[in-house]
Amino acid sequence: MLVSDFHFDLPEELIAQHPPAERGSSRMLVFDRATGALTDKLFADLPDMLQPGDLLILNDSRVLPARLFATRGGSRTQANSPDPTGVIEVLLTEQVESAAGENVWDALVKPARKVHPGETLHFRAPGEVAPVLTAEVMAAGQFGQRTLRFRPAEDFYATLGRIGHMPLPPYIRRAQACAPDSAEDLARYQTVFAHDLGSAAAPTAGLHFTPEILAALAARGVEVAYLTLHVGLGTFQPVRVTELKDIRIHAERYSVPALTADALNRALGEGRRILAVGTTTTRTLEHIALQDRIEPHSGSTSIFLAPGHRFRIVNGLLTNFHLPSSTLLMLVAAFAGDIGSADPDHGRQAVLAAYAHAIRNGYRFYSYGDCMLLV
Repeated sequence: MLVSDFHFDLPEELIAQHPPAERGSSRMLVFDRATGALTDKLFADLPDMLQPGDLLILNDSRVLPARLFATRGGSRTQANSPDPTGVIEVLLTEQVESAAGENVWDALVKPARKVHPGETLHFRAPGEVAPVLTAEVMAAGQFGQRTLRFRPAEDFYATLGRIGHMPLPPYIRRAQACAPDSAEDLARYQTVFAHDLGSAAAPTAGLHFTPEILAALAARGVEVAYLTLHVGLGTFQPVRVTELKDIRIHAERYSVPALTADALNRALGEGRRILAVGTTTTRTLEHIALQDRIEPHSGSTSIFLAPGHRFRIVNGLLTNFHLPSSTLLMLVAAFAGDIGSADPDHGRQAVLAAYAHAIRNGYRFYSYGDCMLLV
């Protein structure tokens, strides 16, 4: 199967630039996997669409202010003076290690051609001359990937909070890249249940939930549990190969707490439906599905879910509308087609038809957009 098989044309005006005025007021397209029927609903209708006894799993990762701006400070063999020729944009994607106050991170930088191993990068707070963080470039990878070692800081994460920006995806346009984040983005590019800090992008299907909707789910008899997958390159890296068989996903860290492991084991044992909120939750659940009994643990996953995958845990999926030819769209197609159809291409065709319906009916796409419930 080709990556190009998952292409679709999306009018630019349907790419949501801002969240809806009120959290939880998004539209929701309900997709019946058995019949292919599509129903236009609101996200607020979600409790009525689920059944008492359903288990809903959400990703509670908290988004880092992972987007930083730096100036070059030379290399070990050069004079350590700032380079006035331009600003380097840095997106922290995953912490590699932390010891003795130093933090080593994998990151994406641009323009990458200017940033080489051995150089230092200086990060300043607005209006301040002295850098508040300094990092040495330890290694260079493909497509702008760099490994950075930050020098010890009194409180690294507090400093990130001062100088970092919400890592909004590039299709969400803001007037000035270096300008302070708006109150809207600070609040709305974070789920109301975000807990463990570590994601380089929001688990966007969770952005729709409000405390009131969570309470309505509980009143309906829907069980809610949480796991953590820190979103990194594995979720949002672009596909650079031609065929699905050649796709390789970067590993992302996850954690399954004891309460969630217990809830999953009970639901599986009792034959109750398990619904995943978002592709990150789905990938985590299907990664741990081969265990005879799910135990609380932490690990990493590089699982790629494509058409032909047989889902072992997930019976329902709530997800946003995704980019053309992305691994996330391929995951949704895999789930849509996992209903015993003899046609391996059934899911792709069904999801592209659902996306065409969404486009015709003016649904908003991507991170701040509307959502889709597949059951």
